[in-house]
Amino acid sequence: MNSGDESSATGSLYLVATPIGNLGDCSPRAKETLATCDLIACEDTRVTAKLLFHLGVKVPTTSYREENERRKAPELVDRIERGEKIGLVSDAGFPAISDPGFRVVRECRRRNLPVVPVPGPNAAITALAVSGLPTDKFLYLGFLPNKSAGRCRVLEQWNDFPGSLVIYESKYRVAKALADIENVFGPARIICIAREITKMHETFYIGKITDFTIPFAEKKVKGEFVLIVGPAGYVL
Repeated sequence: MNSGDESSATGSLYLVATPIGNLGDCSPRAKETLATCDLIACEDTRVTAKLLFHLGVKVPTTSYREENERRKAPELVDRIERGEKIGLVSDAGFPAISDPGFRVVRECRRRNLPVVPVPGPNAAITALAVSGLPTDKFLYLGFLPNKSAGRCRVLEQWNDFPGSLVIYESKYRVAKALADIENVFGPARIICIAREITKMHETFYIGKITDFTIPFAEKKVKGEFVLIVGPAGYVL
């Protein structure tokens, strides 16, 4: 059992949420935790280096990404078992949520080693909260499949879900994803398109899906996107 006692003399894995855009969103506790770690495992060491410089934290880092996660997870947990404090961060948001982290957490649980959450920014919850769409019941789908047929199959499974659907999408596929959402759910379904949350060009588009499919298909878009799709029959 993990008691969450951060004063324990044993090693621990710390899951530390990092800003999704605005560096000012990094909490004092996140800074303090990172500063006391023996090592910080990062999705991209270059991205994390900028954050650590901003925070004035000088702790060694190591790469922990999708490509090396299977090999790296047991190595990190071996160090925790020897008494080290390991911080885990993703490029933005909370690690292990559509980002590397699941395997190292699972290995800690298998060995009954402490896993301590240091919560903070999360793009999915932030977008949902400001969308104006139902928040009492929602389903997080993360990133949809790359190809249209796969996306449509996933969307069709949740056509009748009585709450909001939360989807992550990249600038390279957002226009195609919007087209598939309209094809599966129909033109009247209400959607919120959240772009560049907490950043300089933060934008929220809210309305019927049909209002956005053509504009997004006709222009080159930039940024990171969260799509919130309302349930059938929902109106603003």
